[in-house]
Amino acid sequence: MDTLSYKTISANKATVAKEWVILDARSAVLGRLASEAARLLRGKHKPNFTPNVDCGDNVIIINADEVQMTGNKWTARELHRHTGYPGGQRTLTPAQLKAKSSALLVERAVRGMLPKNRLGRKIIKNLHVYGGAEHPHEAQQPKLIEQDSWK
Repeated sequence: MDTLSYKTISANKATVAKEWVILDARSAVLGRLASEAARLLRGKHKPNFTPNVDCGDNVIIINADEVQMTGNKWTARELHRHTGYPGGQRTLTPAQLKAKSSALLVERAVRGMLPKNRLGRKIIKNLHVYGGAEHPHEAQQPKLIEQDSWK
């Protein structure tokens, strides 16, 4: 019996095959879009997924201006941050954040679904969010992933 066939193969920086994919946020619910983007960024859809390696794909999200939220979450939900100074807690609603930049709203949702460590900070750099349908990554020949195939 060949015992070498039982060895677990872990991915590393040299063996990872990174691809470019597009997610269209038109009429997509923010949480479902963010979870799919986080899954692709992390690489959990690949058979050689390794938790401590950046083995995910580069994700382009287009039409972030048209992302949806269910219920009255646009006004009822509060997003908190802190400046680091005493009394520096700031609060925004998703509607206010979308008015400022819809890309920030989507990036924040995806960032919350990634690990909170060095690897998570490295992985979030593979996310590119654009408000409209245009993006400058045509040279990478990204493939479009339809909403029907989101898990």
